[in-house]
Amino acid sequence: MENNEIKTKEYDLSHLIVQAAPHQRSAVNIQRIMLDVIIALVPALLVSVYEFGMRSLILVATAVIACVLSEYCYQKITKQPSTIKDLSAVVTGILLAFNVPSTLPIPMIILGSVFSIVVVKQLFGGIGSNFMNPALAGRAFIMASWASAMSNYAAPLTQSGVDAETYATVLSGGQSVGFMNAFLGHMGGTVGEVSALALLIGVAYLLYRRVINLRIPLVYIATTVVTLLICGVGIQEALLNIFLGGLILGAFYMATDYSTSPVTPKGQIIFAIGCGFLTAVIRQFGNLPEGVSYAIIFMNCAVPFIDQYTVPKPIGRGGKQGI
Repeated sequence: MENNEIKTKEYDLSHLIVQAAPHQRSAVNIQRIMLDVIIALVPALLVSVYEFGMRSLILVATAVIACVLSEYCYQKITKQPSTIKDLSAVVTGILLAFNVPSTLPIPMIILGSVFSIVVVKQLFGGIGSNFMNPALAGRAFIMASWASAMSNYAAPLTQSGVDAETYATVLSGGQSVGFMNAFLGHMGGTVGEVSALALLIGVAYLLYRRVINLRIPLVYIATTVVTLLICGVGIQEALLNIFLGGLILGAFYMATDYSTSPVTPKGQIIFAIGCGFLTAVIRQFGNLPEGVSYAIIFMNCAVPFIDQYTVPKPIGRGGKQGI
């Protein structure tokens, strides 16, 4: 009896907490992840300023301020705790500005920022609850509202003697560019998409910091190229498509968004294949020259269904019973 009492006291389990996985937790938080993404986007921003001038920096700064203020004001009005310190609104502002031409009027980027934060993010519960990438949704909103302004691309400062008013990108029927110019960013496009090299420098940093993995981006890009080849595009043009438009930006920085991508490896592969297929089809057969934004948005909407069929069910909750 005495021995039993001693054992009971020694192995008292009443203080233990029973909870669902994960049991091992990381010290990394949202703010640290978002700061890493911001750092990764700096090289692309610098190239944009070099190619399009200070207008790019002004547009990015405006979008960031508008996104942060939108989040702060919404949470103040609805009496919610402020989350602006997690830097997610800053990342949304940068990515939104990266997806528009440097000539876009300031009021339009402000309205797009408000739409991204209030309608797409906050009304659905804030970060982690939004079903669609806020920056891409904001771009789609601006595109639907002011299509002509979204097609008014500035000529790069590195290309002399080009009229900015009539400049067309490669995907919209403009003058073709070689692999090296496309890789370095000596071509027209939106603020943050033109330099694959600058974006990939940021990707290397994110991989080093373990913020993203290569599963979604590589499958996305490979599917785009294969689909273009199936559609009759030559291999050289199909490979060039990797560096054109927002494919690198979308594949590595937006398709990998934690909140709007599947949670399992199998689901992520399905998601990436869908993004790549839709991107290629829109580029090849659609009226719009670019398909990345709409492809990712469409697949964002499909994520709940992908998760439904790819996330394993716990034993005893609708799945097959174990032995």
